[in-house]
Amino acid sequence: MADPYKPVIAIAGLACETSTYTPTRTLAPAFHPVRGDEIITRAYPFLTPGEPLGDAAEWHGALIGHAMPGGVVARAAFEELAGEIVRRLTDIVANVPSLDGLWFDIHGAMVVEDMQDAEAELLRRVRGVVGQDTIVSASMDLHGNVSRELAHQTDLITCYRMAPHEDHLITKERACRNLVDVLNERVRDQRRPIKAWIPLPILLPGEQTSTRVEPAKHIYAAVDGVEDTEGVLDAAIWVGYAWADERRNRAIVMATGWEQRAVAAGAEKLARLFWDAHADFAFVGKAGSFKECIGAALKSKARPFFISDSGDNPTAGGSGDMTWGLTRLLERPEFKDPSGPTVIYASVPGPKAVETAVQAGVGATVTVTAGAEVDHVHSGPITMTGRVHAIKFGDKNAEVEVVIQVGSVYAILTRLRKPYHKEHDFTDLNLKPREADIVIVKIGYLEPELHNMAADWMLGLTPGGVDQDIERLGHHHIRRPMWPFDKKFEKEPDLRARIISMSNEPLTDPDD
Repeated sequence: MADPYKPVIAIAGLACETSTYTPTRTLAPAFHPVRGDEIITRAYPFLTPGEPLGDAAEWHGALIGHAMPGGVVARAAFEELAGEIVRRLTDIVANVPSLDGLWFDIHGAMVVEDMQDAEAELLRRVRGVVGQDTIVSASMDLHGNVSRELAHQTDLITCYRMAPHEDHLITKERACRNLVDVLNERVRDQRRPIKAWIPLPILLPGEQTSTRVEPAKHIYAAVDGVEDTEGVLDAAIWVGYAWADERRNRAIVMATGWEQRAVAAGAEKLARLFWDAHADFAFVGKAGSFKECIGAALKSKARPFFISDSGDNPTAGGSGDMTWGLTRLLERPEFKDPSGPTVIYASVPGPKAVETAVQAGVGATVTVTAGAEVDHVHSGPITMTGRVHAIKFGDKNAEVEVVIQVGSVYAILTRLRKPYHKEHDFTDLNLKPREADIVIVKIGYLEPELHNMAADWMLGLTPGGVDQDIERLGHHHIRRPMWPFDKKFEKEPDLRARIISMSNEPLTDPDD
């Protein structure tokens, strides 16, 4: 008996959530590229031999790179990594009988210097190597942007259904499973999936679209029902990325499958749910100015009380380099004395400050200056005198971390910027967040471990490259009208599905 058909699939992609309001530049090393077979063995356990998906296809890694969110990607960095992807895919194509599919592993909100629609441009170059017949399945963040051209170039496309993104690996596995299923179906009839694409004039910050709360909760809950419809393979909703000033940025709904009527109806159902609720979105938790948040925390008996210093959130695209929040904190008289309320602040990069603290050692009193080496729009470097509480080496992001106690504030300084999302990020530094009075983190909505630790929480509407008050950022290139920048619409947006296939000419409708 002949061996069953096993499709040949390549893996490639670049991911970086990019704020055009953050002055940093993202360089090639920040993507931490993974190449060849290591993509499977290190990054995606569901593709390893012995796993159902791993055995269902012949997988070939080219290159993937996932950078921490930040500023615009330098053009030279993009060209370097995109060029290597093209070269590696060329080698794969030359050494297999045929390349049936490609998993395009991206985020969807990457901005590259002097380039529009970076993911579509990368896929255009990839298509130049793998050809138009290769079936491409893309996995994305729901904060990505799906331009008409990106939808045109892909065959299958899906995104996270949870914010926070607790389903990130589930989504990637779904993209691969969908791809294998379509390739197996294609052996029989050579069909390509049908795609329905609907743009919506909505652009919201992520902290107003958490699936923990309404209205995003019921909107995303409807995705599974659409996906379960006969003739539909996948359904997805993108809220878009609010902190990049690009024409493609807006909410998008898509459905893919085999039956045009079912695919279109499913996409239109989700689009209607989204539009009907567009004015109902609010911040995921109590929100206020930084001063209001500190005041509420001091009055509250809930401990620990978490505050998000959201404007400089490095996992949304902020530089993480701003000192605005820490400066305001250390100005407060309540925290001048070591016996005052215990506050943990995470974090500010300061390579020289870290070096000084390391040389002095734990227990020493040091005067150090940190922050604002890159992002000094809202505040300059901060100088503080305090006791070295802890030193830690070897973090994959920060490299070196130190804690300086200034009064009752324990300020975390890092060699390189780092997100603080897990309890061990603090306990590894001899800090006890559960016993602290206040914990302030550069983040938006709280990631699961922080959310579970917090007795209470507020979202600080602080300035920065990912300012939650997006209307004060100054967008010039997005399409208008766009909610919430425009509160009145002369007519309701067109929520009819646009059916897209690889043979379609690009749409000429300016709204698309």
